[in-house]
Amino acid sequence: MSTTNIGFVGVGRMGANMARRLRDCGQPVTAVYDVAREVARELATELGCRAVETLAEVTQAADVIFTVVSDDRAMRRIFAPPSQGDSLLKGARGKLFINCATLTPAVHVEVQRAARRVGASTLEACMASSIPQAREGKLYLMCGGDPEVFAKAKPLLERLSASLRFIGPTGQAATVKALVNMVMNCNTAALAEGLALAAACKLDLAVVREVFGQTGAASRVLQTDGEDMEKRDHACFFSAEHAAKDSGIALALAKEKGLNLPLAAATVRQYRRMVTEGLGQLDKSGIAELTFPGRHRPRRPKRN
Repeated sequence: MSTTNIGFVGVGRMGANMARRLRDCGQPVTAVYDVAREVARELATELGCRAVETLAEVTQAADVIFTVVSDDRAMRRIFAPPSQGDSLLKGARGKLFINCATLTPAVHVEVQRAARRVGASTLEACMASSIPQAREGKLYLMCGGDPEVFAKAKPLLERLSASLRFIGPTGQAATVKALVNMVMNCNTAALAEGLALAAACKLDLAVVREVFGQTGAASRVLQTDGEDMEKRDHACFFSAEHAAKDSGIALALAKEKGLNLPLAAATVRQYRRMVTEGLGQLDKSGIAELTFPGRHRPRRPKRN
């Protein structure tokens, strides 16, 4: 796929860095689109490509289109039936859509069916990494779809990833990604509570974090978020708002299967509280603001 023209829909920090990475690898990025038009124009100027005004123009300008959108609603909008207005599916015969957002698995299945109706193909490429990895081509990608579509896309995806896994049919990669984020978010919430209690007991948090790292309390989020929680450095790599959304996807799946997941449910409540309290754009480590003594004060309801 060395001469394949690439388009991007959704060029926030993840999408933009993926586009930069492919450009650096010599892959032609021909069109970018974002509802934040100025963001798309700035990236287009940097990459030397077009910032198009419609979704259909992305499809026209590219052979492979990456989508990195926010949620189910946004995904359904960009893949709306062509008869209903602007859509990536207009003139999409023969095109490949690689969908990277964390979505409800059923939405990936919907999109695959809609693409097939117009002669296009799709692949899930769910990301379990963050912004630096997107720029460096070191993403952990979990893929779902038809094996032959994965084989076609693999050379391109290898330029973006350090680890590339084919999970199974469409929907399965999104399911695994939801589980990854559910467990990660539970670990983050538990770490925030442990460090908050340590702070309330007037312990040296650097020592506590070191002990955690050498015992059964060790976790990946201890490495990425522990010091940030102590120092209140919540620069956003994975937002609390996204944590609430993604854990919500996993809880909905659990409900479908008749499972009760009390830890996941409690974690979702905490992250949704962050959103309600105006903290949703903080990194997921910001959940510590709800637990550490003397930090965040809840908003008081407005009186009429």
